[in-house]
Amino acid sequence: MTDKEDFIRHTGTDTRAVRGGQRRTMEREHSEALFLTSSYVFESAADMAATFSGEVEGNVYSRYTNPTVRNFEERLALMEGGDAAVATSSGMAAILSVCMSLLQAGDHIVASRSIFGSTTNLFTKYLEKFGVPVTFVALTDLSAWEAAIQPNTKLFFLESPSNPLAEVADISAVSAVARQHGIVSVVDNCFCTPALQKPLALGADLVVHSATKYIDGQGRAMGGAVVGSFAHIADIVGFLRTAGPTMSPFNAWVFLKGLETLSLRMRAHSSSAQYLAEWLEQHPKVERVYYTGLKSHPQHKLAAQQMRGFGGVVGFEVTGGQDAAWRLIDATQLLSITANLGDAKTTITHPATTTHGKLSDQQRDDAGIKPGLVRIAVGLEDVDDIQADLIRGLEAV
Repeated sequence: MTDKEDFIRHTGTDTRAVRGGQRRTMEREHSEALFLTSSYVFESAADMAATFSGEVEGNVYSRYTNPTVRNFEERLALMEGGDAAVATSSGMAAILSVCMSLLQAGDHIVASRSIFGSTTNLFTKYLEKFGVPVTFVALTDLSAWEAAIQPNTKLFFLESPSNPLAEVADISAVSAVARQHGIVSVVDNCFCTPALQKPLALGADLVVHSATKYIDGQGRAMGGAVVGSFAHIADIVGFLRTAGPTMSPFNAWVFLKGLETLSLRMRAHSSSAQYLAEWLEQHPKVERVYYTGLKSHPQHKLAAQQMRGFGGVVGFEVTGGQDAAWRLIDATQLLSITANLGDAKTTITHPATTTHGKLSDQQRDDAGIKPGLVRIAVGLEDVDDIQADLIRGLEAV
């Protein structure tokens, strides 16, 4: 580690977001270089052999070694407070890479009921097929996590705050239970990012991200990442090297630019979401609002302890079920009707028929996804304009 790298390691999160991981080329570029190459040239056969074997550090093949991707990995690891990171082609590829690296047939997972619908499907439709069963528990019930542990439990997986009901886990407590039993704890930090929450500092072993969301911030590129200790990340890199769910260098460059403004954007998302959540909570056609920044939220105090802000995602239930929710969505003119989130543009979706649409009725009930639930991911437009569009939608209910 150079003196400069050591200096940056001891700076604040926002400084790391701008300066972390950069290695300038002989061209002395100020912005990070973009390396669009599949392979690399060596000085000799001996040099090539030493690099391939790992005896000499260097780039081998862009499926698992690329300078731009490595820059993104090092910067994100610095921001999360982890030893290292590995970048993947999507957030789901990051979760799959963790499971394929750390689990084998006969192992067992304990996961929150309130995780992303695709994560639930990965666990139940695919991992269980290969002999890795999963037990789902209530995110906020610590005793349920303990009670679900079996002799073969190897992984705790949780998402906090959850999508889209904003449930909050006591990450320190859940991670402590996992550690006592030799279980790896994994936290999906997609909704908060390291700008608002650092699960590793709270005791988690690994953090996973969908960089597609807030890390990008403008809905341009797909990507994911895993952050943690050198030992855990080395296992995951081994899977990536073989299976190839790789992040493209161009996408890594886009995400590097996203990281530079991440904290500024997250503060803006959080401020507007707070305003809208407080307003929606008073609206006569809204039965309930799900947002950790509300004092009425059952884990508001815990969220305030764990997080530096409450994020940009607001869920709310409207009177009248699915029909009313669809009328509201269809009546908006400014908001983008899409299931993605973390964009500069505010998005609106109906979780029961989109993000959680492939779950069974029972799974949706267990996760608390009701027919009248609407989710907005608050963007960076003028908050008055977002509110006016929601008023237009609510008038159609």
